[in-house]
Amino acid sequence: MGIKLAVVAALGPPVIAVLLFELIVNATALFSHANVDLPRNVDRVLRLILVTPDMHRVHRPMDPRETSSNYGFNLLWWDRLFGTYIAQPAKGHEEMEIGIEQFRTRRDLWLDRMLGQPLRGPASGHALNPRITTMEPTE
Repeated sequence: MGIKLAVVAALGPPVIAVLLFELIVNATALFSHANVDLPRNVDRVLRLILVTPDMHRVHRPMDPRETSSNYGFNLLWWDRLFGTYIAQPAKGHEEMEIGIEQFRTRRDLWLDRMLGQPLRGPASGHALNPRITTMEPTE
């Protein structure tokens, strides 16, 4: 937040522009992260420009190919431009397993464990490991 405030102060945009920007960015982030099922025809039209909840949800499964996709939370163009767009999860939204394989126990969902995850080293098989292309074990 400090960096953001420093940039705003350095650039000096009008207050109304900053407020409108924040309103739009936060509204689109809330929309794309909402757990709603839009009618398919509405989703198809909105998906031409915006990231819909159905599209954003694709990057939540355990499959690293899907976790390494659909990063955007407001505009879909970035994922199209960088080739990270996937329309639907391979197992479908109802059957996909969400999360990272190494952090699946109830204890891993406690706040102390979640805050400590970055300190425990990389999650092998996680999507951020570019050598991993499938969920199959590598040798």
